[in-house]
Amino acid sequence: MTGKRTATSDLWWKNAVIYCLDVQTFFDTNADGCGDFVGLTERIDYLAGLGVTCLWLMPCYPSPERDDGYDISDFFSVAEKMGTLGDFTEMLRTAQDRGLRVIVDLVVNHTSHQHKWFQSARKGKDAPFHDYYVWADEKPKGEEQLVFPGEERSNWAWDEEAERWYFHRFYSEQPDLNTANPAVRDEIAKIGGFWLALGVVGYRIDAVPFLLEEVSGPEGEHKDPHSLLRELSAFLTRRRGEAVLLGEVNLPYDKATEFFGTSGDELNMMFNFPLNQAMYLALARKDVAPLAKTLSSMPDIPTECQWANFVRNHDELSLDQLSKKERDEVFAVFGPEESMQVYGRGLRRRLPSMLDHDENRVRLVYSLMFSMPGTPTLFYGEEIGMSENLEIEGRLSARSPMQWSAEPHAGFSKAPDGARLCRPLPEDLSANVADQRRDPDSLLNWMERLIRRRRECPEFGWGTLTVLHAEGPILAHSCEWDGSTVVAVHNLGSRKASLTLSLDCARLVDLLGADDHDPNEKLTLEAYGYRWFRVTS
Repeated sequence: MTGKRTATSDLWWKNAVIYCLDVQTFFDTNADGCGDFVGLTERIDYLAGLGVTCLWLMPCYPSPERDDGYDISDFFSVAEKMGTLGDFTEMLRTAQDRGLRVIVDLVVNHTSHQHKWFQSARKGKDAPFHDYYVWADEKPKGEEQLVFPGEERSNWAWDEEAERWYFHRFYSEQPDLNTANPAVRDEIAKIGGFWLALGVVGYRIDAVPFLLEEVSGPEGEHKDPHSLLRELSAFLTRRRGEAVLLGEVNLPYDKATEFFGTSGDELNMMFNFPLNQAMYLALARKDVAPLAKTLSSMPDIPTECQWANFVRNHDELSLDQLSKKERDEVFAVFGPEESMQVYGRGLRRRLPSMLDHDENRVRLVYSLMFSMPGTPTLFYGEEIGMSENLEIEGRLSARSPMQWSAEPHAGFSKAPDGARLCRPLPEDLSANVADQRRDPDSLLNWMERLIRRRRECPEFGWGTLTVLHAEGPILAHSCEWDGSTVVAVHNLGSRKASLTLSLDCARLVDLLGADDHDPNEKLTLEAYGYRWFRVTS
């Protein structure tokens, strides 16, 4: 048995700070215009200094790049343009030395159509690996949900060589794996075990509900879909006790929590999509009611499990859980032009652009996200306020290269002037690491302080939430754990606002400044103001 404080290291993911990055857009060391593992290794000290505790690497496997690396042609290697497996393991060793854990994307809903399994499967019903995929002799009637509406018209594609239809949820170049097949499940476990053996501590699993759906064709084998997660979780934990599974499950709470399992025996972590979307609706209205309602509806989850909170992830900013009217409200405020929207459900912009680069408001949003119950997750460049590049197609607009300095190519690459980068930079390059490092009041230095303070407040990750005040633009909430309580207060409005917390305590100690507060006196917040306090008796 261990005490509560000891548990914060055993269940490390409950008080982590996660940082998501794409190796190919992070730092290029060989001047070919594409980031690489050597470059990431050189920037590990920057990430450790920022204070993050876990790196999440987007797909870095060999791929024909139909879906930005999510169409994988070999699960047991790395893309040549990013380096070698040796470079990967050197990066892992360096990260571990600096106290950083590393997780990678596990994308096993589908493969690339160029994967050797599919190339073999195409040769006929009796071919090796044919039953690794979902086939039909006649195109089934009806369609499942399309992930890329407007780009794909059907979930079924005809293969000339196999003379059969195959199922794909994403692009037609990404045939879905038949996860009801025990042989496919064994392959998934083998993939998971391989990267754990190299030193990663877990996986972010892409599009979990699609992975588990029983889409195995009219004559396919049907199994309990959740058994796949239970088997995978048990296998990875046997291989490495601290292994974690972080799942992308964009569903309402009543359906999403099923993926934690009955006792935390499936996913350990899940992205909190309902809270993220409610936050943007509240920001658009400058009224905390949607956020307070969602916070109050958050269900109890197993002790071993955790929500992962975020402001912006690598895909479009999805608003699909809002009603059409609510979604239109957010579009009108944060992305009124059609070019700023995608798939009718999301936004292509990064936060600073949506907020007209009002840094006070940007800081408010990150303070709010970091104080929410759960584990904060950052997407590369958020710490300096990077903008998107709407010239990049679709939801890749937020995945432009990291901006390190005011030098050519924003310091991302030493490629010659005019050389083509893996992805074009935005016009606005004013946000960069080098300049902000020299400015003590910069967003970067503020973010470092916020991360440090958040890591010192495990109550936000472990505690019991209480909404103390939710009226108009002001939200106040507390998180209590192990006899200690922290309080966060945020003003989403453009004017000063006041409240009285009336807490039964002696003092509220300021955690983000030096202005302690009497809990029985009126507390006034400036426009877009925020305060964190620790309750003292």
